[in-house]
Amino acid sequence: MSHRNTLDGQIALVTGAGKGIGAAVSKRLASMGAMILLAARDREQLAAVQQEIASAGGRAEPAPLDLREESSVAALAQSVKERFGRCDILVNNAGIGITGQPLHETSPAAWDEMISTNLRGPYLMIRAFAPLMIEARAGHIVNISSLAGHNPLKNGAAYSASKWGLNGLTYSVAEELREYGIRVSAVAPGSVNTEFGGGSKDGSWKVQPEDVAHVVAMIVTQSPQSFVSEVKVRPLRKP
Repeated sequence: MSHRNTLDGQIALVTGAGKGIGAAVSKRLASMGAMILLAARDREQLAAVQQEIASAGGRAEPAPLDLREESSVAALAQSVKERFGRCDILVNNAGIGITGQPLHETSPAAWDEMISTNLRGPYLMIRAFAPLMIEARAGHIVNISSLAGHNPLKNGAAYSASKWGLNGLTYSVAEELREYGIRVSAVAPGSVNTEFGGGSKDGSWKVQPEDVAHVVAMIVTQSPQSFVSEVKVRPLRKP
């Protein structure tokens, strides 16, 4: 069964869209007919993803964004409201991971950058775009979390804390917005084969970015009466 036109007419905004999971999600949703707003700081990466989507017959445009800056998020939300009047899908994917050292050796600057990007960023995005969804009484917000948001992560406490926090935010906002027909979901992958965290030479055993994109596509095409709260995605093989 083809899902080519499943999302026709919908506007999807994906953060961290220049590479990895964000790029894969953007391409997948574009292939289903959505207009993709590619949000990230690196304009060259966004242009490359936009070109790939266009070459495949999809629609996308760059939406330069620094989600650590409230003014940048607000400006993008205002632009989306004026141009499209709607935001049907918001995928909060952008994140950073600084691991490899115990918390007592982690600098306050590293802590602040991680929490600002991984937790405050999604808060700012939801704060800015939820009103458009409330007005429409429909929408999907998908937060890309991590299995590190459920498990201890030795030498990665700050990253783990940001993802535990994102999970708590997700579950709570879901309760706040479900009465408006808005579904807020978390996708928690394990080891993903991306440049994130340094990557590895052989990532074939890991979860692939396209695997996460497949889950996001499933979430945003749920039947109207169902609500997928969270999906955990693990590699079939253990490292």
